Amino acid sequence: MPETRPVYLPHDPLTPKRDITHTHFRPGEHVVIFKGAADGRLWGDAMKVITDSWHTPTDENGWRLRDPDGGHRSYVTAHPRYMVHLSTRCPECLVHQQALREYLIPRVGTGEEPVDCRWYSVTALNQLVHVADAGHAGR
Repeated sequence: MPETRPVYLPHDPLTPKRDITHTHFRPGEHVVIFKGAADGRLWGDAMKVITDSWHTPTDENGWRLRDPDGGHRSYVTAHPRYMVHLSTRCPECLVHQQALREYLIPRVGTGEEPVDCRWYSVTALNQLVHVADAGHAGR
């Protein structure tokens, strides 16, 4: 029988507690927002930081990101704690990435099919919202 997606999708206890400031990122940098795992590795959406943008769901300064693959949501706004540097070997981002990997991979396995943990959704205003912040949206 082929391997199937796990019935249990783990919550993300790390990203909501991540203490990262807006100034940690700069326009032009490439970042990833990890959404799950595939083939024993973290996977997510790679994007480019464009400009400051208010993140309404958290009432904090966020970043406007551009998806290089385009699509109907070429641009989204995200809170800095959701992002991890791709374009630099940033120590803080590497520590967060390793902690997320150590937490998630044992819980979802090493199957080839991507497992989306459903930690994020996108609002009508194209703002990416982590499930831990979803209760704050629309205040």
